[in-house]
Amino acid sequence: MISVCLATYNGEKYLQEQLDSILCQLSGTDEIIISDDGSKDATIKIINSFNDNRIHLYHNQGKHGVVSNFENALAKANGDYIFLSDQDDVWMNDKVEKCIGLLNDYDLIVHNAEIVNGNCERTGHDFFTFRDSKSGFWTNIYKNRFVGCCMCFKKRLLNYVLPFPSKILWHDMWIGLIAEKHFKVYFSPLPLIMFRRHGDNTSQTAEKSNFSFLKKISYRFWMIIYSIFR
Repeated sequence: MISVCLATYNGEKYLQEQLDSILCQLSGTDEIIISDDGSKDATIKIINSFNDNRIHLYHNQGKHGVVSNFENALAKANGDYIFLSDQDDVWMNDKVEKCIGLLNDYDLIVHNAEIVNGNCERTGHDFFTFRDSKSGFWTNIYKNRFVGCCMCFKKRLLNYVLPFPSKILWHDMWIGLIAEKHFKVYFSPLPLIMFRRHGDNTSQTAEKSNFSFLKKISYRFWMIIYSIFR
């Protein structure tokens, strides 16, 4: 069974296209867990319009923000395999098949992504080249290459990553580092989503960080400390 954990917030512009690209790859026993963070646009209406019993909608009752919203979705997941999804990308039509095949040999997969603009037009760039993506705990402490929308993993990782520590800034970095510590991680060069960059993204994964030097040191310090005790 597959659980796709998708966090939404005012995602009406691209959400339907994303859900269409996911649902066509799922079986009747799979599920999409959507956690909404208080959308005020047509996001909820779009979700309900699918009238698909594989979609389960929850409202984030905790602290607002991307990290808490994904934590809420992950806590509701029932599947043997967990896929993370943003609300504005598009999955390639063989993503699920390719990822499940890789999960036969690994516990967490990070796959490549084709970077596109808001209209899903190709830019000629891919995420792995942009971020110099590679595995390794200390490598990703120094420069994070874990991007949630390109990640899937076995459910047993949830026993280690949940609940999220209070001071983490990035859920995907946290999950990836814990996987590096306890499990087998593989970075696949296969581009399995269209990674849409349109200026309104909730996550700033593909943009340069505007954190101060001290902020960068601080959150890495806490990632190390938290991971020691998981």
